Amino acid sequence: MKRLLPVLVLAAGAAWAVEPGEMLGDPALEARAREISKEVRCLVCRNESIDGSNAELARDLRLLVRERILEGDTDEEVMDHLVDRYGEYVLLNPRADGANLILWAAGPAMLILGLMLALTYLRRRAGSAPSRPLTAEEKAEIDELMRR
Repeated sequence: MKRLLPVLVLAAGAAWAVEPGEMLGDPALEARAREISKEVRCLVCRNESIDGSNAELARDLRLLVRERILEGDTDEEVMDHLVDRYGEYVLLNPRADGANLILWAAGPAMLILGLMLALTYLRRRAGSAPSRPLTAEEKAEIDELMRR
């Protein structure tokens, strides 16, 4: 039970990251704000969304998201505003366009290249050594070496 308590406290802390004063009155708008907040990186915590972060900057970003929603921005416009202001690093899941397309394609391309190199190596290795039986002279030489 003592080991479970810290886990529960940490889980509850993430659930309480969005403070009641931040929440929008309209449940539909609040749901939109929460979905957007789950896709935005906390610039303090790095690999945590602003939806689950207790950092002051994360709170400011959550308020900015809600402010933009209240102004009538679409989800895409809110994300574009954040990217314009903080750079693409603010997105937890970077967009697959422009220069990022190279990064998205690099992993699968390297895997395919590695598999092709491995297959080429294995084929050359298998075909390089002729498999012929030893001659009587070679067998005698091996027996001589083994006796020493």
